[in-house]
Amino acid sequence: MKSENFETIAIRTQVERSLHKEHSAPIYLTSSYKFDDAEEMRALFANEKEGNVYSRYANPNTSEFIEKMCLLEGAEDGFATATGMAAIFTTFGAFLKNGDHIISSRSVFGSTHQLLTNVFSKWGVTFDYADLDKPEDWEGLIKPNTKMIFVETPSNPGIDIIDLAFLGDLAQKHHQLLVVDNCFATPYLQQPIALGAHISIHSATKYIDGQGRVLGGVILGSKDLITEVMNFARHSGPSLSPFNAWILSKSLETLAVRMDRHCENALKVAEYLEKHPKIKLVKYPFLPSHPQYEIAKKQMKQGGGIVTIVIEGGVEGARKFMDGLKMFSISANLADTRSIATHPATSTHSKLSEAERNIVGIEQGSIRLSIGLEHINDILADIDQALS
Repeated sequence: MKSENFETIAIRTQVERSLHKEHSAPIYLTSSYKFDDAEEMRALFANEKEGNVYSRYANPNTSEFIEKMCLLEGAEDGFATATGMAAIFTTFGAFLKNGDHIISSRSVFGSTHQLLTNVFSKWGVTFDYADLDKPEDWEGLIKPNTKMIFVETPSNPGIDIIDLAFLGDLAQKHHQLLVVDNCFATPYLQQPIALGAHISIHSATKYIDGQGRVLGGVILGSKDLITEVMNFARHSGPSLSPFNAWILSKSLETLAVRMDRHCENALKVAEYLEKHPKIKLVKYPFLPSHPQYEIAKKQMKQGGGIVTIVIEGGVEGARKFMDGLKMFSISANLADTRSIATHPATSTHSKLSEAERNIVGIEQGSIRLSIGLEHINDILADIDQALS
């Protein structure tokens, strides 16, 4: 039965059943595949025939995961990687060469910042940062050698947002490749490709898995673009393991119901903290006080599961709060069933200078709260006692 409903697609899309007629897809733990004869082997390696050649290129489990993600996000094709950062590196590596220029949102994950400043810069790729809250500045940064526009929205950890339709029009006008890190929103809350993006990237380690178990990433786009990605990845080898792909594909079956609860809990936490005297600032996309609230309402189904706060007392205030938490986990991960607190200035974004952190809104007292699936009364009670 064909369906256009997110939940049904996520649950019912499955690799072809074997002769054993299994209800749940098996794990294909194989590095290689057998060919019927020499001619079939030749044809497969020549891309004249579709099929599995080597699990660094494709595997039934990764193929199922990719097919689901493509259907859920409206993409033609995709490639699954070992981590979210492998997805970003592979995308940059596939499309950027010496002499190219990239425009990136200033608010990016710390490791993405390191790729731009310390890795691709060595290979002759230059970049300029632009602010998500200043869309009027983006066009002025475009140069004759600009190849790509890269953006996180919502950003990590500042929860800043930019109008993707605006960026899609800008990219089309100047013949740029628009790449969106859609990790925080997931395909359930936001579909960048429908809004004008050429490529959408996910760290599947986060909400796609949703339970803090495995690493993974995925790159989604048109068949032509993903062919370029695969040509690069075929030799650089960032492939997702079959076991992790199986986990992630199964996890997609519950993504919608999990995200509904994450969003419900996170909004209640944001509303509670916005009124708390020890909190200087609360950032959450579906709070009316968020600077890009109207954009968020336009392009996101709900506000997501991440709430970023700035606590009174700077780094000492942040440490006191985090050390006072009893149920929340202190971890660098996010998007887990379990609520997590992170101090970005001393962990995920510690490699940025203080000036760079201040520019993207990461203060010494900034804390990223990944709101989990526990009962909301317990989440609020833990936050309340840690602030007392």
